[in-house]
Amino acid sequence: MKHSIKARFAIVFVCLMAFVLLCTWCVNNLFLESFYTRAKVHILEMAYTEIDKVVDQANESGKGIIQYYYDSYDPDYKNEGPVQKMFRTMGEKYNLMMVLIDSTTDKFLMSTSGDPQFLKNRVEDYIFGKDMPQASVLKKHENYIIQKAYDKRSDSYYLESWGYFSDNKTIFLISIPLSSIRDSVALSNQFLAYVGSIALIIGSLFIYFTTKRITTPILQLANLSEKMSGLDFEAKYTGDEKDEIGILGNSMNQLSDRLKDTIGQLRSANEELQKDIEEKVKIDEMRKDFIANVSHELKTPIALIQGYAEGLTEGMAEDPESRDYYCEVIMDEANKMNKMVRQLLNLTALEFGNDDLQLECFDLTELIRGVIGSSGILIQQKEAKVKLETFDKIRVCADEFKIEEVITNYINNALNHLGGEREIIITAEENGKEALVTVFNTGQNIPEEDIPKLWTKFFKVDKAHTREYGGSGIGLSIVKAIIDSHNKTCGVRNVKGGVEFWFTLDCYQEKG
Repeated sequence: MKHSIKARFAIVFVCLMAFVLLCTWCVNNLFLESFYTRAKVHILEMAYTEIDKVVDQANESGKGIIQYYYDSYDPDYKNEGPVQKMFRTMGEKYNLMMVLIDSTTDKFLMSTSGDPQFLKNRVEDYIFGKDMPQASVLKKHENYIIQKAYDKRSDSYYLESWGYFSDNKTIFLISIPLSSIRDSVALSNQFLAYVGSIALIIGSLFIYFTTKRITTPILQLANLSEKMSGLDFEAKYTGDEKDEIGILGNSMNQLSDRLKDTIGQLRSANEELQKDIEEKVKIDEMRKDFIANVSHELKTPIALIQGYAEGLTEGMAEDPESRDYYCEVIMDEANKMNKMVRQLLNLTALEFGNDDLQLECFDLTELIRGVIGSSGILIQQKEAKVKLETFDKIRVCADEFKIEEVITNYINNALNHLGGEREIIITAEENGKEALVTVFNTGQNIPEEDIPKLWTKFFKVDKAHTREYGGSGIGLSIVKAIIDSHNKTCGVRNVKGGVEFWFTLDCYQEKG
């Protein structure tokens, strides 16, 4: 990830640490020496103040500082008096070299290690302005001066305060060596570089693991949001943090669940709406086809009736034989229209469930024989051979009148499409729960793409809707509606030498 929070945190922290270390190094180089010098100046001022108090005490006792120093011996301090101890402690603690001169007696006191005569000569040179060394004044007070001086003999710098104490007769020189300050600054910076580098490495590792722990749940939330944007709501935040990230993760889980439910509902509603739209389109298409088919089926009989009626009106059938023929044609076409209208009404009642079933127990085999017998004249006219391949009694539970219509429509359909050896074979069998009836007729197979459409109203394999095969294309639709109302199945399949239609019924079950 190019701009991850973890990387940015680590970079910012490392840069911040490096900046702090660099600033510290620069401050050390630029200001540590002056800070050190100011601290030493303060020590010189403090030493002057403390020693001046002792000088005042010596003057009040009527003795000079030199005599007072030696007279302050106290056996309790291991041959060292309190004044002596103060001078020694001050010299050791602050690395001071001090020389005090009584200007009235020209006696001097050297309280710390060093060359007494050199220091005595040096302060006298300062007092009388002789052979002044290279020096820069840092502070001026009423009785003394603090300066930074260079000593050629030791090739080093010193901080010195010299002048008179408040009694105006005691001359002093207090010196602090500055030769090691630059080395101390360099050594301090070198040590800071080592320590800073180690601190930078340790801090970088610490911030890496810390930011990793912080950013891991953030990355998990980012992946979760990406999956949610892809409508994958199964992914969930699994962290157990109690902080703001944990609250955000739990909120995203709740949002995921709500979106899943809402989108699921929207999908269901959309599917229902899509089904309704498809059903509406289908109904519109069916209505158009229905109107076109009804118009087509009624057009021919109406035209025939109109033509023959006009012929009678115009006296084209003056002899009784012609007049009877014209009247028979008109009556036959009127009967066909009447039959078609009754079939449509019957089919509509079945499809909308307005025609209640009258369930009863009857012998299916006997019903098939009765339909074959009533169709005897039509069978003779078609020169067909009809065979029933069952002699067993099959008792079924159904609406006998409607099942008779199903068998009649199947037989009429077979007669209208006979071919070849002009045979119709009807079989009926049972398996204990269901009865299966098949009607086979010899002839041409039905195109496979037309088989699903056979149950549609007014559909005919004969695309031109000629009257060669008879029928209106409603019979099979009625069969489908009747069998569906019985909650059973029906169908058609191409077999060797012809076509076979079938349907099933529930067998009668005797109560135990």
